Amino acid sequence: MKFFEKKHYITSFTAENKPKYYADLGEAFQVETHDCYGGAFTSESQLRTSVDLEYINPATGPIYINGVKKGDILCVDILNIELDSQGVMVLYPGMGTLGEKVKVEDTKIIPVNNGIFSFNQDLQFSIMPMIGVIGVAPLEGKISCESPGDHGGNMDTKYITTGNKVYLPVFHDGGLLALGDLHASMGDGELDGSGIEIGGKVTIKVTKLDDKKLSLPIVETKQSIMFIASEKTVEKASKKGMLAAIEAIMLKHSLTFNDAYRLLSAMCDIQISQLVNPLVTVRINVPKQLLI
Repeated sequence: MKFFEKKHYITSFTAENKPKYYADLGEAFQVETHDCYGGAFTSESQLRTSVDLEYINPATGPIYINGVKKGDILCVDILNIELDSQGVMVLYPGMGTLGEKVKVEDTKIIPVNNGIFSFNQDLQFSIMPMIGVIGVAPLEGKISCESPGDHGGNMDTKYITTGNKVYLPVFHDGGLLALGDLHASMGDGELDGSGIEIGGKVTIKVTKLDDKKLSLPIVETKQSIMFIASEKTVEKASKKGMLAAIEAIMLKHSLTFNDAYRLLSAMCDIQISQLVNPLVTVRINVPKQLLI
């Protein structure tokens, strides 16, 4: 199995990035990743405002997928996520949705072992590994790995995890896939601006769909199809995701907009992925029975 080291990474998604790795359709391969800080934090004595970081969320790649063309849909099947032995959570005044309440800057190193993260001596919990950043080169321009968008990127969606699939629109031949920013655990919203940030290794298999259209990322779980939408506000992201879901329901069942809108309201959920990145991310959770 091919192994793609974390020494090659991007800090922005753009077609200007030259491929560093190559993989074939249907081939399983493993991707080593940095944590979102590039491994800068190794001690609780290090504080975020005193550590000079040139970039956030380095994503390993770009990976050129042979046989993928502009206009295809990339399907990334997440086979396994293996985490490093410790993660980190930093806090400083102003960070996260309640940043005004943070008066003291500090750093917490969190050990991860045998499927458990140890918050302290008394609090241990099961890990919930997920991929924060995964995406392809956008149609044009350069988008920082800190930000999400229609290309994917920093979606911070906890269902991007082992056993699920991510679908991404392809804007350039080969896709130029990259991924990173793993978390040992992260709740919806990423409320303080951080999950348990950690490096690791992700095993994936990539296939493609060439007979369908996709305008924004989708996550497929065993139960649901999730339309992932990112915009400046929750309201704008919600409307964008809802319209994409409605269009899919209309197409699947030959319904009018009104009837598809009714089904959306009757059967689907709107959920928050994250509130703390340059754009917020929501997901429209559609039960598979409506679309499969």
